[in-house]
Amino acid sequence: MATPMRRLVSLFALVAAVAMPVTARAQSTENPTRAPIDIVKVEGAIDRPLLRSLQERIDDAVAANAVLVLQLDSPGTLGQDAVALADRVANLPIPVIVWVGTVPARASGAGLMLMEASSLAAVAPGSQTGPLHPVDVLRPDEEPPGLDAAIDGWLAARGRDADRTWEEHAMTAQDALNHRFAEVASPSVTELLQQIDGRTVPTSAGPVTLQTKIATTQAEIDAGEGATIRFIEPGPIARVQHAMASPSMILFVLVFAIACLAFELTQPGFGFAGFAGIGLLLLALYGLWVVPPSWAGLALLLGGIGLLVWDVHLRRLDVRTAAGMVSLVAGSILVYHGVADAIAISPWLLGGIAVASLLYYGFGLTVAMQSRDRILSAQQGLVGLVGEARGRLAPDGPVHVKGAMWRGRAVAEPIAAGTKVRVRGVDGLVLRVAAEPADASGPEDDTDAAAV
Repeated sequence: MATPMRRLVSLFALVAAVAMPVTARAQSTENPTRAPIDIVKVEGAIDRPLLRSLQERIDDAVAANAVLVLQLDSPGTLGQDAVALADRVANLPIPVIVWVGTVPARASGAGLMLMEASSLAAVAPGSQTGPLHPVDVLRPDEEPPGLDAAIDGWLAARGRDADRTWEEHAMTAQDALNHRFAEVASPSVTELLQQIDGRTVPTSAGPVTLQTKIATTQAEIDAGEGATIRFIEPGPIARVQHAMASPSMILFVLVFAIACLAFELTQPGFGFAGFAGIGLLLLALYGLWVVPPSWAGLALLLGGIGLLVWDVHLRRLDVRTAAGMVSLVAGSILVYHGVADAIAISPWLLGGIAVASLLYYGFGLTVAMQSRDRILSAQQGLVGLVGEARGRLAPDGPVHVKGAMWRGRAVAEPIAAGTKVRVRGVDGLVLRVAAEPADASGPEDDTDAAAV
């Protein structure tokens, strides 16, 4: 028994001895010294959700010792600390390449600061660089304390001598190169990686020689010579959060959510519009939390809608409608008044909201409420009449009463099709009915039912 066991152990040892060099050769062909490349898209104002996603991607790149490429198209931060973000980029131990693309991308405000703090800045022909101010598009009149000293420190640490007298200009790609805010021009990120391969760039941990060549032939792919590239974008939840961190989107969703809830005033129950309104209202509240509004403007906006809804409830147009429209328009203008032009609410959106609200509350819902009143009045006159179930009521189904088809609801057990039914009451737009005994008759019978 011992001899076969020793032979088995010897066999395993032999297999392991053969496998180890093979594994080592396979690893060596993959060039383990070549750092992976993470390409992260930074699009739009850098708000709270986008900043959180970007910080996570930076952490991942540092952990993987990757080359981080920021594909940038941003007017700046939105209520976030731009200096802290750029300072972190400047102090990363890995190369950070900022590329302003694709056309018509721009890097202004905090976007320009990221270029100045990067290991290497690049632009796409047709893109825009600068101006530096406003840094924060939510508070365009504020300048972060110590901004000039921070920028000078980043440029000095990178060994760059950008002409800062041009910072307040909207520079073309060529201007950005001429004034040394950018070092490379490239129309795409893949061409950029080919261009900068072999270039030495500064990091906080010392100079690093970039290995960003992309394999373009089958031989290069087989030899493992190409760089490992990961294109990273925010997930679906982060995208929704980022989309809601916009004054225009917040205003639109808030007004639409309230319109959905107001529609339920014309309905007997709480339906799809109501649930949709609640969901949209939650999204709008999230947006208001991320992008704080002018509370006075928001109060005017909500007060105006409240006056319009009040008039809908009264089924008429009067001075409340006019006051509501004035308040709604004023609130829509003031709710995000004073933000930078990059995120300012479009006058077209403001005009569209005003016209749509007047038509919707002033006419649409008012007419709907009047129609509902007429239906309810007619239904009340049906109580006590006898009709016929035109389908199985379990508990709801069609019933024919007084020459018209209605939605009926059995008050007790299910009712079979063809059964005579008597209207016992009305629930909104639904008739409550009970099966009528076969021998029952009286002046309340619906004689039209048999004729139809």
